Amino acid sequence: MFLLQVPPPTRFDLRFSITGIPVRVHPLFWVIALLFGSSSNSIIGLLTWIVAIFVCILIHELGHAFAMRRYGQDSQIILHLGGGLTVPESIAWGGRYASVAVSANQQIFISLAGPFAGFLFAALVVAISAALGGMVIPNFILGFIPFPIVVLPIGGDFLNSLVMDLLWVSIFWGFINLMPVQPLDGGHILRDILTQTDPLNGYRTALWVSVITGAALAFAGFVFLRSTYMALMFGLLAFQSFQALQGGAGRSY
Repeated sequence: MFLLQVPPPTRFDLRFSITGIPVRVHPLFWVIALLFGSSSNSIIGLLTWIVAIFVCILIHELGHAFAMRRYGQDSQIILHLGGGLTVPESIAWGGRYASVAVSANQQIFISLAGPFAGFLFAALVVAISAALGGMVIPNFILGFIPFPIVVLPIGGDFLNSLVMDLLWVSIFWGFINLMPVQPLDGGHILRDILTQTDPLNGYRTALWVSVITGAALAFAGFVFLRSTYMALMFGLLAFQSFQALQGGAGRSY
């Protein structure tokens, strides 16, 4: 699916590295960040939204990258139209190149590392805000997703808007990625759990869960959150999982 595939390099890519991990930002990443921030009522709101999307998605992918490094796997991060990808890199092996093999449980840890890096970052933002004398008001999205409201006594509209945007993106992006939809982190986790408990039909069961959950989230995103992007993304992911089922993926013979 084009939203979650590695985009080809362009001369407009932004490139840098963090602790030796290469990062490439495709120009379409900024387009989707602008679209998400287009509902802001001010230039300040638009700017803080773009900064928050960039920082939070990068931290999410760094969580995956550091977890891969823990198991000896180098990687690169690509921010693009669909958000971000952490792509394993091959290593030299006997005159050829090979990938580092990880166990199913190690892969589960790698998948969890991205969302929880975002949650830890959100907790750090709240802690720093409280240390600066800010007011932290407990709050929940949909009645069960923790989303504190922070009001800082300093920094004016820009800093207050930035803090709230950082919290929103880091928490919401992590929660969405934990949904059991292929090929999101939650989908990978469910697949790795089910293929261990049921090697013959586990992957097929994970795909059916992906179809049902993806369709439900597409509907919820469009009706309740009024997000065309979320509806399109989860609708396409559900359809992709259904196509995999129709093609015989995960079928035992």
